[in-house]
Amino acid sequence: MRLGIDVGGTNTDAVLVAGRTVLASAKRPTTGDVSSGIVNATRAVLDAAAVSTSAIEGVMIGTTHFVNALVERKGLLGVGVLRLAGAAGEALPPMSGWPDDLKRCIGGTSFQLPGGYEFDGQENTLFNENAVRDAALQLRRKGLQSIAISCVFSPINRSMEQRAAALVKEVAPDIAVTMSSALGRIGFLERENATILNAALARVARHVMASFSAAFAEMGINAPLYVSQNDGTLISAKYAAQYPVLTLGSGPTNSMRGAAFLTGIHDAIVMDIGGTTTDIGALVHGFPRESSIAVNIGGVRTNFRMPDVLSIGLGGGTRIHLDDDGDVRAIGPDSVGYQLAKDAYLFGGNTLTASDIAVKAGLASFGDPARIPSLQPAVMEKILARFRQTLEDGIDRMKTAAADVPVVLVGGGSILVPPELKGASRVIKPDHAAVANAVGAAIAQVGAEVDRIVAYDHQERAVALQDIEREATAQAVAAGADANTVRLVDVEETYLSYFPGNTVQIRAKVVGDLAMSAA
Repeated sequence: MRLGIDVGGTNTDAVLVAGRTVLASAKRPTTGDVSSGIVNATRAVLDAAAVSTSAIEGVMIGTTHFVNALVERKGLLGVGVLRLAGAAGEALPPMSGWPDDLKRCIGGTSFQLPGGYEFDGQENTLFNENAVRDAALQLRRKGLQSIAISCVFSPINRSMEQRAAALVKEVAPDIAVTMSSALGRIGFLERENATILNAALARVARHVMASFSAAFAEMGINAPLYVSQNDGTLISAKYAAQYPVLTLGSGPTNSMRGAAFLTGIHDAIVMDIGGTTTDIGALVHGFPRESSIAVNIGGVRTNFRMPDVLSIGLGGGTRIHLDDDGDVRAIGPDSVGYQLAKDAYLFGGNTLTASDIAVKAGLASFGDPARIPSLQPAVMEKILARFRQTLEDGIDRMKTAAADVPVVLVGGGSILVPPELKGASRVIKPDHAAVANAVGAAIAQVGAEVDRIVAYDHQERAVALQDIEREATAQAVAAGADANTVRLVDVEETYLSYFPGNTVQIRAKVVGDLAMSAA
């Protein structure tokens, strides 16, 4: 039996799943400290199922802690950057194009050092041990607690980053080290950015994972703890503590994986309507479609695996702004968030929200409808039409073909969606749709991806693919997968005409079932 939890901006959801059956679910308001909201939801779902904590085999959680820390600039460590690139890295220094406030928060101490590789793995500049050691000494004297190491084409050859990390640990064994080859894809600047963000989150990650473990231990839950990552798969808590940036996009992916599980549909548009936003994504073969472009996190360009998601400012807590004449002035994008149960008219507050409108229009039944102020029919029609238009525009923006596609509704705010939408072949709202995000966390597998550039002139295609699959499998096992269940689910080959010879960029993704003793 698995306990799945998803922490959203408004609610924290929990489910108990046994096999393909959702035994019980609970939804509780997200709390300011987040952890107590997790405890409240967990206790509620255990009580609802009348299940003892000893029956839980694993806990799977999706959390907003890390992305919130970046967006709010809270709890971040100062980071020292060691860039192994030689002259090739002199044009743009580390953290180029970053928001000024984030750069001030993290600091800008960096060293441009000899090193790096060509696309085929040959050395660009000779590695200099003394230069790395001297830089590490200077960073230690500055009192920095975290270091990011980036190297040109290190996903092809990790040797220089590994040597640099070993030298840093010799000089400053207490400093946390993040190597870029463990995170991003081939693109250097975006991969380096992701590495610096990860290094900045080192303290938050240790604290959050320790807090989660303590909270579950306090409830008598001693099962292994796993964390949802950006592509809809899981990593162990230990792995998440090392690489927290891998979890930044876990919320939407949990919902999409949950939608696939609850409906059995593997190719569709998924609309996750929460209390604050609606996240629209595409399911492809049962997994979220990944973004093919650089993704901005907290104002920083990155290129690690992230879902292709469109977020729009419409949710159950969205504020409806009326002018002095009672006509519609604006709908959102601001929201009452987790204060919905206090601020909305339905619950005795004095803020008109999208949930008030949904109940007044007969789309849902909860709260006290008598508390909602009267609105002119024309105003109600205009608000509902705006809801519909916003959602239909979102579907069109996420479709890759003109034909209508199935649309799966999940999330507590799905009450806002009418039964028919333009662009949708059918609109499906499965059982347990309100907690699909927690379901997605509970049923997730472990995954890994490898991105390499290979010259088929020097290595046979079949051998190259086998080597890459073997490397991805090793990463998945390190992240908590059962080696006997890991399988290849996607291979993408892109021939690079601007490289010499028969050169191709290969991305391979594998997934496997959890090894429940891995955490």
